[in-house]
Amino acid sequence: MKIIDKQISIEELGEMATKMFDNLVKAVVDIDKELMAVDAELHADEEKLLLENGSDQNSLWGINLYPKLKGEDFIEFDSMINLRPSQNNRSRGIDNPELREKIFLIVNKLVLK
Repeated sequence: MKIIDKQISIEELGEMATKMFDNLVKAVVDIDKELMAVDAELHADEEKLLLENGSDQNSLWGINLYPKLKGEDFIEFDSMINLRPSQNNRSRGIDNPELREKIFLIVNKLVLK
């Protein structure tokens, strides 16, 4: 498990995927600090790591990355940590389209394809 604040290669993500889930890497994105934690079995573990490193709970969102896929299929907005009625997010996905776009931009800035 590690925090990504500079670019990571798609190949490195692919290696992480192979070791853990075969085709995906779980990640938690901090939308304020524009960084993410990757390479854990649970989004909750990545969330904890970011919180321990100064992230704000309201800024953290769980996603899955599919290194072998392209475009919109590369990111899946699905995590139990996203269930946040207090932030008007009542699903495991991310209901706000602007928030999804912001996460998409952050991930694409951090992942060298």
